Amino acid sequence: MSRTARSSGLSICPRCHKLNPAVSGRHRCSRCHAYFYQRKPRSIEYTIAWTIAALVMFIPANMLPIMVVTTLGETEASTILEGIAKFITLGMYPVAVIVFIASFIVPLAKILGLVILVMGVRGGEGLKSKQRTRLYFLVEFLGPWSMLDVFVVTLMAAVVKLGFLTSIEAGTGITYFTLMVIFTMFAAESFDPRLLWDNKYRIPNRNE
Repeated sequence: MSRTARSSGLSICPRCHKLNPAVSGRHRCSRCHAYFYQRKPRSIEYTIAWTIAALVMFIPANMLPIMVVTTLGETEASTILEGIAKFITLGMYPVAVIVFIASFIVPLAKILGLVILVMGVRGGEGLKSKQRTRLYFLVEFLGPWSMLDVFVVTLMAAVVKLGFLTSIEAGTGITYFTLMVIFTMFAAESFDPRLLWDNKYRIPNRNE
């Protein structure tokens, strides 16, 4: 049976990565004197809360107009998927692919990944610990790619200058989309990957 630092009565400092004897409550590293916990307090609870909040924001982010496009004097409000269809109609396939990945695939993949991680920790079934760890690092890797929309806006600005589109304005859906991205970042930050290697999940005490 594999052993973890926790099962061996040790805890690792997240700042300098030194192993310290595990004590109840908050630890102080013997090397860098940083304070830390053996496990993040209420990690699963916070992750679930932020993930649910992100999932709730995902619905209006895709239902409400995320941009208002004015073409040849005609104004049209579009959701994410409608905007993608419009770019395809205009023959702007690279922009359509970037918008689809950044605004739909990446956020949904992060939410789904977080749900799988939480269910795996609480249930202890399904993916193995190594597979869950790889999934966690994948979720972490997808984090910066949520900001691809900044690159999309730059491309749109270039299109406007080229004269294909008259103007582009942000719609009400962009607010919910931004909140969704922020909530997924908070959820990933709240999750403690060390729980993936614990033999059995238990809700930590307040002072743990």
